[in-house]
Amino acid sequence: MTAQVTFRQADSRDLDLLVGLFDKVAHWLVRKGVDQWRPGARDSGHFRRRIAEGEVWIAYHEGLAVGAYELWWEDEHAWGPQPPVAGYVHRLMADRETAPAGTGRALLAHAEGRVAALGRSVVRLDSMTSNPRLRTYYEAAGYRVVGEEPDKLAADGTRYSVTLWERALTRP
Repeated sequence: MTAQVTFRQADSRDLDLLVGLFDKVAHWLVRKGVDQWRPGARDSGHFRRRIAEGEVWIAYHEGLAVGAYELWWEDEHAWGPQPPVAGYVHRLMADRETAPAGTGRALLAHAEGRVAALGRSVVRLDSMTSNPRLRTYYEAAGYRVVGEEPDKLAADGTRYSVTLWERALTRP
């Protein structure tokens, strides 16, 4: 089931909202014992760059921001040089307190629509290999594993392993 949410493209007025949403989701992950994101790991400068270099979308439900995601047009850091056939989803965030059920899928569906609208045929993303729940989630959403990057470098200098996922988009 896909949640009934609306979307708006983020701009520089949304930096505090995006940082707050990231931190809220990161705190939830920490409470659940999931080693994925750390509170404070993404500041307004990060989201300012993502807005300038790609797209950031915010999902709303009943007037509240309940989720967001980043859409990049290249990701050499994880995928290496690639032809321009894909969009890359990052920081898929759903507020676990206010987002209706299905918001994560709605975020993915919106990203897939954006990628298709720009004439690209594949959506790609990566997730920490150490998170089996995300593996199950992305498989159920129609994504398939296409590789592993065992030595991805984080912004803070730590290294970690990611699973590379992709989903081919069907044309109408």
